[in-house]
This record gives sequence, C-alpha cells and structure tokens, in this order.
Amino acid sequence: MATAEQLKLLVKAHYENDYTRFDTLLIQVAASEAQKGHVALARDLKSLIEKGKKNSSKIQYIDPEIEGLITVRSSTYRLADLVVSKDVKDNLVNVIKEYENRTKLAQFGLMNRRKILLAGKPGTGKTLTASVLATELQLPLCIIHTDKIMTKYLGETSQKLSKIFDYMANFEAIYLFDEFDSIASERNFNNDVGEIRRIINSFLQYIESNDSGFIIGATNNPQLLDSAIFRRFDDVIIYKLPDAAQRKKLIKNTLGQFWNSEIDLIQVGKISEGLNHAEIVNVCKDAIKETILSDLERVNENVLIKNIDKKIKTYSWEK
Repeated sequence: MATAEQLKLLVKAHYENDYTRFDTLLIQVAASEAQKGHVALARDLKSLIEKGKKNSSKIQYIDPEIEGLITVRSSTYRLADLVVSKDVKDNLVNVIKEYENRTKLAQFGLMNRRKILLAGKPGTGKTLTASVLATELQLPLCIIHTDKIMTKYLGETSQKLSKIFDYMANFEAIYLFDEFDSIASERNFNNDVGEIRRIINSFLQYIESNDSGFIIGATNNPQLLDSAIFRRFDDVIIYKLPDAAQRKKLIKNTLGQFWNSEIDLIQVGKISEGLNHAEIVNVCKDAIKETILSDLERVNENVLIKNIDKKIKTYSWEK
C-alpha cells in the first residue's frame, strides 16, 4: 500500500487541484505495488488513472462572468433508476440511441435529438431525467439557474443568456434549464411587453443557432410557455404522476436492503395514489430512518403506511 508520505502528498495534490502531480504520485504507487507482486491492485490503479484522464477532459471551470448562473455536476444515475411510464422511457432510449449514433445520422444530413422539453407536475422525475441522460451520454450536467438569469433591468437578461450560450458553444454538456417557463413566459417583473418579447425572441434565436450544447428545458407549467417555444424543441416528453405499478416499484427500489417481503405491495400501492415520485421516495426514506432508529433490519408495513398517510395529509393540505 502507499506509504504515509505518499498518502500525504496525494491528499495535498488533491486539495491544491494539482492534477498532474496527483496522477504522477498515483502512477508511482501503482508501480510500487506491481514491484511488490500486487499485480491486480496495480492494474486497477492504472485503470482508474486512465478513466480519470478521460473524465477530466470533460470538466471545465466556469467563466467568472457567468459564475453563479451555472452549476456543473457529475451524475451516477442510470436509466434503470428512473421509474416512469413506458412511453417516457422509450423516448429517452431513442434520445440516447440517436446521440450514440450521431455520426451515422450526420452522414445522411440528420441531427440527433438534442433539444428536449420535459413537462409535467413537480416531483415526477424531470430533473432526475437530466441526471440520467448525463450519465448515459457520459457528459457533465450543467444546471442553469433561471431565477438568477431573469432581472428587472432592461437588456440584462438577454446579455446573461448570450454569455450562457457562448459557454455552451465551447463546452459539450447536458444543459438543464429548470423552471423553464420563467424564461419563456416571464411576467413577474416590471418589464414592458416589448422587453418580454425581446427576451423570448433572444432565447429562440439562441436555441436555433445552438449546435453543440444538449439542451433540456423542464417545466411544471407547459401551458404558460410561449407557443413558439414548442417548435424549437426536437421532442416534448410529458411526465405524469406514477401509476400503481410504478408506485410499487418505487417503494421496493427505494427500500432496498430494508425491503420486507411481508409488505403488501398491492395495499401500499393503492393507498399511495396521488403522491408523486419524489414524495414516495421521501416516504420510504422516512420509514427507513424510523426502522434504523428502532434497531430493526426491515421496514414494517405499519410504519410504511403511517408515513404514507402522513404525506397524503400534508399533500391534501397543500392543495
């Protein structure tokens, strides 16, 4: 294993963002382990180094001019983690397949779908979908903070949009515009009608001219969007509340190692009707925490039902 001195130098290089030094030290550790006869460990370390080099090529620092408008994240969520309808999943499979075969499509003058609008109620998996696509397409996930783009000052919103799309032209990634309707149908500021129209027109032009970034717009209120917006997207995917089968799958998947085979999934599937994906996940996590604190290994059905009832009452109150 690495010596104490090597470990200290590795940690130092990591926190100083000295990636070249970090790689060099790791190579030295791998070579040292190989000399000791730890061939498998040395091979694994070298494999991690190569993988890290590939991933590092996809990381880019945010331009100070747009710092705060964009957050870059990595993702580990896979398509299998997304519990949605067959129609939604089929659409996403097509998006992934087209991206993987974009060179083949280009030979026939065709572009892969790369401007996707996700529409539906809150908590139905739209944001998670962006994370899933980032993982499946092996791209960073860039979250655009739309609340910080929109301002009351004349022309400033368009300037911010311009800087974001300039960034997109130089950095391939998944760009998520969450709460997309705040840009495409803004009515909250004291802008005149002409300014609102200029913002929408600017955004439409940027989308039209974009040929590198993978744009995902997510909205809870598609009815608020300007009608011209829909035509600029390659695909519109509609998200709905989970049906009984999806609710049962979500519950079982989320409980994981705490799943209890004695739980009546049909029963809990019925009583959880009306909850969205995020609420069901939170219900299960609450049940798991209660189970852990009770020093039990499996979630009791009564505990799960109690938490579902509590969430439904809250949900009803919010409505």
